[in-house]
Amino acid sequence: MNGSLMVVGLGPGDTALVTPEVSAALAAATDVVGYLSYLARVPPREGLTVHASDNRAELQRARQALTLAAEGRRVVVVSSGDPGVFAMASAVFEALEDAPELQTLDIRVLPGITAMLAAAARVGAPLGHDFCAINLSDNLKPWALVERRLQLAAEADFAMAFYNPRSAARPHQFARALNILHAACGPDRLITFAHAVTTADEHIETVTLAEARPEMANMRTVVLVGNSATRRVGRHVYTPRRAD
Repeated sequence: MNGSLMVVGLGPGDTALVTPEVSAALAAATDVVGYLSYLARVPPREGLTVHASDNRAELQRARQALTLAAEGRRVVVVSSGDPGVFAMASAVFEALEDAPELQTLDIRVLPGITAMLAAAARVGAPLGHDFCAINLSDNLKPWALVERRLQLAAEADFAMAFYNPRSAARPHQFARALNILHAACGPDRLITFAHAVTTADEHIETVTLAEARPEMANMRTVVLVGNSATRRVGRHVYTPRRAD
């Protein structure tokens, strides 16, 4: 099999944050596979075939990409941010498990700048010490597991980054998440809402948990919560590198 499959991250939104390695992969591709809104960020050109699918069709998309690569195509699967953070890289390898005949394919994952890092850089260094990332969506795991991980991360005093915090279909769940954080961390803990970071729609606000409201987040928001040592310095927020 002479084809190849690259799983790439397009970064958080600004084209300046797409890595040169990813740009080179897209320039060499014969086929690009992805969710429609991500494909809109790939410049069209002669000789490039685009394969769009629904946002929840990850495994179908991964299988299609593997099939195209097995046919000798140079395939790129696109994700926003980094492909290994709540994105398509794991879906590709899950599909590959079910296709042992394709496991000799040339498959590579090319990193991108994920939203939590772009958001953290905008406000300073809120993830400057130990931190964790939690996807608050319950599409692929039960909400009870989300709550347990959230509770334990707060009790362990991690700084935290939350993806997919609040959708129209589950607005009540983020309110529950804020209640858990308030009880475990106290009202003065700093929380940052970074909406559409690095795009023209960017809006970033840091408040305390006492001031946080569920409607401050949606599916284009990444939420950063500091640990007990996180504090403001001037216009910035940072977490010291030392822990007592």
